[in-house]
Amino acid sequence: MTNSEYDFNGNGKIDPEERDAQRRMTWFALAGMVLYPLAIILASMLGYGEAAGLIADIATVYVVAVSGVTAAYFGFNAMEANK
Repeated sequence: MTNSEYDFNGNGKIDPEERDAQRRMTWFALAGMVLYPLAIILASMLGYGEAAGLIADIATVYVVAVSGVTAAYFGFNAMEANK
């Protein structure tokens, strides 16, 4: 992963606006991870037991993916702060 992927205006550095986009993406992913169990409960309450089971089956993959996004965001921020 290079900085050029996130340098939307091509000036060679990641500006605060570009960093805010990364922050919003991370918060959106975390909100999805918190709301995910509610989707399972809602599907079950609406009588979609099979759908709730399918959603629950992919929960582990989803949680690992969101955890990876969050870890990458905080990890890269920590590395940049040490520079």
